[in-house]
Amino acid sequence: MVTDSSSSEPTYHVLVADDEPHIGRIIKMKLEQGPFRVTLAYDGREALDVLRRDSDVDLVLLDLMMPHLSGLDVLAAMKADDRLHDLPSIILTAAGQEQQHHRALELGASEFLTKPFSPKKLYARAAELVGIGGEESGADAS
Repeated sequence: MVTDSSSSEPTYHVLVADDEPHIGRIIKMKLEQGPFRVTLAYDGREALDVLRRDSDVDLVLLDLMMPHLSGLDVLAAMKADDRLHDLPSIILTAAGQEQQHHRALELGASEFLTKPFSPKKLYARAAELVGIGGEESGADAS
C-alpha cells in the first residue's frame, strides 16, 4: 500500500497477469475506479519479474493459462519466496478446469474466479483481500 501524494487516500498496487490484453484492460479499468494502481503482465515470466522487482505489490491476479509460466507456476514460486509467500492472489480461468482449481487452492490461492467473471464481483473481492470495504470505494460503479 502506498499513499498517493495528490491525496491522503492510500492506493493498493495490483499485478494483473493475463495473456489476453483485453481482459487485462477490463480489469485495470474496473480496479482503477477505486484506490488501486494496476500493473499488467502478459505472461507468467513477466509476472514473476514484476513481483521480484516491485516490493509494493498488494494483490496478484493470475490467469491460469499463460505463455512461459502458468498461473499455477507463478503461484508456486510466490509461495516458495519468503517475501511473496503471504501475498493474496486471485486465480482467473476458463470454465471446466476443476483440477487446476483444486491445485490453486492447495497452493494457497485466496480466490478462484471463472471467466467470464463479473468485474463488480472481482472488484469487491480485491477490495476485501487488501482490507478495504468494497462499497465505499467504487465497487457499486459498473
